[in-house]
Amino acid sequence: MLPLVRSAHSKILLGLGLIFIVASEVWAASPEAAAAANAFLWLAVLLLLAKISGLIEKIGQAAVLGELLMGVLIGNLYLLGIDIIEPAKSDAIIVFLAELGVVILLFQIGLESDITAMRKVGVPALLVAVIGVAAPFALGTYVIGPWLLPGLSANSYLFLGATLTATSVGITARVFRDLNVLQSHEAQIVLGAAVIDDVLGLIILAVVSAVATTGDVGILDIGWITLKALLFLVGALVIGLRIAPLASHWLSKIHTGSGMKFSILIAFCLIFAWLAHLIGLAPIIGAFAAGLVLDEVQFRDFAEPELIADIRRVAGDNGSDTAQRVRETLAHHEKHNLEALIEPVGHFFVPLFFIFTGMQVKLDVFFNPAILLTAIAITAAAFAGKIVSGLAAGPVNKWIVGWGMAPRGEVGLIFAVTGKAMGVVSDEIFSVIVAVVVLTTLITPPVLTTLIRRAGKRNK
Repeated sequence: MLPLVRSAHSKILLGLGLIFIVASEVWAASPEAAAAANAFLWLAVLLLLAKISGLIEKIGQAAVLGELLMGVLIGNLYLLGIDIIEPAKSDAIIVFLAELGVVILLFQIGLESDITAMRKVGVPALLVAVIGVAAPFALGTYVIGPWLLPGLSANSYLFLGATLTATSVGITARVFRDLNVLQSHEAQIVLGAAVIDDVLGLIILAVVSAVATTGDVGILDIGWITLKALLFLVGALVIGLRIAPLASHWLSKIHTGSGMKFSILIAFCLIFAWLAHLIGLAPIIGAFAAGLVLDEVQFRDFAEPELIADIRRVAGDNGSDTAQRVRETLAHHEKHNLEALIEPVGHFFVPLFFIFTGMQVKLDVFFNPAILLTAIAITAAAFAGKIVSGLAAGPVNKWIVGWGMAPRGEVGLIFAVTGKAMGVVSDEIFSVIVAVVVLTTLITPPVLTTLIRRAGKRNK
């Protein structure tokens, strides 16, 4: 038996040696292939770590908080002299897939959102968005910035205020989704306000950038930026509602399986995201709009015709309780079928986005006491500027709406990076902004989760 074992071990070692030799040759011959292979390994590690971080749900917190914290943990291992994770932070493949993750998330949110319900909260959402942009911008530009960071240029204060206006809808939407309250009035107001918030934030960023570049910007430029954003949102909804049924009808003649339906969904998501980027808007706005316009009714040509016809005939001809249950079951199936198709994609990409966002946080910015105290004070102003917007939400839980608008996340980082690239945002302000983004991103999920759970207990 022993010789056989030795022989088996020898074969395993020989096999591993051959694999190593071949891998070395491939690495030397094709650095691109090696980079792609490394990305595969990093993706596997990050996804597993994201799922392990789900243990935080056992203490009543949303999974997104665990993913963010896991990202912060592994992204700062370099402080302990462990730099193994550093290449993953700048890996082009991982960066792209992480960005795709937030696009998929907003597409899912759009699919699960009801346009009719959002129309009902249109006025409160608009008021929440306007206050949630104006209040933090004024605080950052004219009060907190000059008070805590004296001696800087007016453009620096403008960029600080602009950064505080941005809301990271992805983080809030994930909390609502994890807690199954996405259809609540508070969630609908926050989602509607977040879309308006992004448009207003884009306008402010464009105006501030123009001021920093040219020293002035005309009213016509501001009007054009605003009109462009509004035209996209309205056009996406109007045109999309007309194109989606036609596209699904034509493509159903090729194949009526779920594969074709899935391809149409993803294509709409990516095309709308591209169109949003093309005119200068955030791709996530396009993805959200794509989810809003798509509906199961538009894919009726993909259903099994005979089965659906039989069920509808039974439901229509029989007035019994059984027929009513059949109707309800069919309606439920139609409503959730599209969401179920996209769900597996979300399981892959969405956690990757949040853990990657956490990895970009550098904890060493907190080591400077002056920056830390300044960051805490500006964070308090950032929270106050958004929480006060909940007062305009109407007869709903104003705390949930206000806190739902609080996280800055990736949007705030984009604003800060833009200012830094233009030379307007110094390293000191950039560190402060990063700290504000970190704190609002990490504090909001547990607070929002607690508020929602308390509200749910009171309503029972």
